[in-house]
Amino acid sequence: MQDKKILRKKVLEARLQLLPEEVKQKSDRIMSTLFSTEDYQKAKVVMFYVDMRNEVMTKVSIKKALAKGKRVVVPRVKRGYGLLAIEIQSLDELVPSTFGVLEPPEKEEIVLAEIDVVVVPGVAFDRNGYRMGYGGGYYDNFLPKLRPDTKKIAVAFNMQIRDLVPIELHDVKMDMIITEQKVYTFGLS
Repeated sequence: MQDKKILRKKVLEARLQLLPEEVKQKSDRIMSTLFSTEDYQKAKVVMFYVDMRNEVMTKVSIKKALAKGKRVVVPRVKRGYGLLAIEIQSLDELVPSTFGVLEPPEKEEIVLAEIDVVVVPGVAFDRNGYRMGYGGGYYDNFLPKLRPDTKKIAVAFNMQIRDLVPIELHDVKMDMIITEQKVYTFGLS
């Protein structure tokens, strides 16, 4: 567990050192690659996270997905439950949560079986497809509830990729990790 805490702190500190122009430029490259994948192009319903603290930026991509006619879902944290997948029609619907994260207002969750692609955030990822999140377990608990063929695509900066991250039994393998430099693909998780 200590290894996870140390790695998490190290990667988050390094990510926060990225300049705004770097974050935007790298995010644009990453999201452009995501949009060109067959999985994304075939998807009718895509779940995005709403970026914060120098994560790969998603807000512009959410707008683009909505403009292209995709159904867009974003997470809302519900205490004692975990992540809810809420469909939105516009970024204007999002409001700051208790922690300052932009979330949709509380409303009916989408049927999880409808989600075709989930764009997954994280702190660090390894070359085997595993992710290390922020430590809350939200995505670790959420991802197994999806259809087995729902594509789990992580987006990350190259500096977040490690040879190995500490994994536990409940950790879910990504189908793909996209960085500004490379696309990693993995077999079905």
